[in-house]
Amino acid sequence: MDSVDEEARLLVNDAPISAPVNYTRDVHVLSFAFLLIFLAYGAAQNLESTVNTEEDLGTTSLGILYLSFTFFSLVASLVVRALGTKNALILGTTGYWLFTAANLKPTWFTMVPASLYLGFAASIIWVAQGTYLTSTARNHARKNGLHEGTVIGNFNGEFWGVFASHQVIGNIISLVVLKDEAGGSTDGTTVLFLIFLCVVTLGIVLMWFLRKEDSKEEEPSLSSSSLRSSILSLSKSVVAPLADRRMILTIPLIAYSGLQAAFVWAKFTKQVVTPSLGVSGVGGAMAVYGAADAVCSLVAGRLTSGLPSITFLVSGGAVIQAVVFIWLLLGQSETLGTVYLLLISAVLGIGDGVFNTQLNALLGILFKHDTEGAFAQLKVWQSATISIVFFFSPYISMQTMLVIILFILCLSYVAFLTLTVWVEKSFSRL
Repeated sequence: MDSVDEEARLLVNDAPISAPVNYTRDVHVLSFAFLLIFLAYGAAQNLESTVNTEEDLGTTSLGILYLSFTFFSLVASLVVRALGTKNALILGTTGYWLFTAANLKPTWFTMVPASLYLGFAASIIWVAQGTYLTSTARNHARKNGLHEGTVIGNFNGEFWGVFASHQVIGNIISLVVLKDEAGGSTDGTTVLFLIFLCVVTLGIVLMWFLRKEDSKEEEPSLSSSSLRSSILSLSKSVVAPLADRRMILTIPLIAYSGLQAAFVWAKFTKQVVTPSLGVSGVGGAMAVYGAADAVCSLVAGRLTSGLPSITFLVSGGAVIQAVVFIWLLLGQSETLGTVYLLLISAVLGIGDGVFNTQLNALLGILFKHDTEGAFAQLKVWQSATISIVFFFSPYISMQTMLVIILFILCLSYVAFLTLTVWVEKSFSRL
């Protein structure tokens, strides 16, 4: 009956209204801090396979990074609870600073340790981000008498819209700095990564201006716990969400969201864009992808008000991406013209924007009593899927990858529809 009661609150926010407090400032600060950090990291990630080619150092480092990300996501919720979300966000930024700095002297002795640590830091920062944004939205809705689902959607829309623009800005900076460098010379990449290091530092400074949340969930819960209680808490945070039918039905869509993003990074740019536009065209295609992602995130966030709107938006994102994947599977992708390639990039960006905003809103609405655990599961399954793609994409053909993506898309959409029907039925029985 408790789960039914929780589902009943999907569309109803009956918490007492206290004195109005505006939490939008914190959303602005969080969004732009992430923009600064990830415009540097995102551009660096796009360049890894190009500038760090010796013994596949770049792609191997990314594979190690996401594998580390996967494992550390299992304990991330425990760390976030222990530190509090603001402290966890600040700790998470250190991994991106170290990874960017390692690229100034890229060797196996610098990149591999930096990638391992970034996997840990990324797991912390993303669980903290989802928890902080959701908690901020709930507080804003409660203290201003607003609809909780709508506020969660709006806050996620702003965050993901600003965040997605990092692809545009980061690629433009890379293009400007490296445009006269033949093959990406050492001097050019050194200047670029020094710029990125300064940008990441600015993002870290901005993160300190976040307000500490005033909800009980934000208080560190493990400061005086024994080792035994810590282990029990960890086991609960990892296992408990997997015993929840709602999480089981959400996991396929989470895995698909990671798969479609990794496909763009690992396959689309290399085997679709490069044969038609050359290496120089990758930056343009990714800029279009990022711009479409940003705009769609803002719009989708504004349209999100609860489970019905999430269902509608996820359905739209699934359909348009399925059309693109079928087109690539049946067509001659290597002969596509510039206009078609940029259109495909935009559609893939729109789909990514939909899945990012709606998955975060969905978890925030469904899992009110274990927000950290829910967002930890989000990053476990996303990063696991991404790491698999990075490690195995060199050995899987484009056609096989597209068939796998379409199969998982269909499976995840059926599971998602089953989730929405079950939740709606539970609500209607009240």
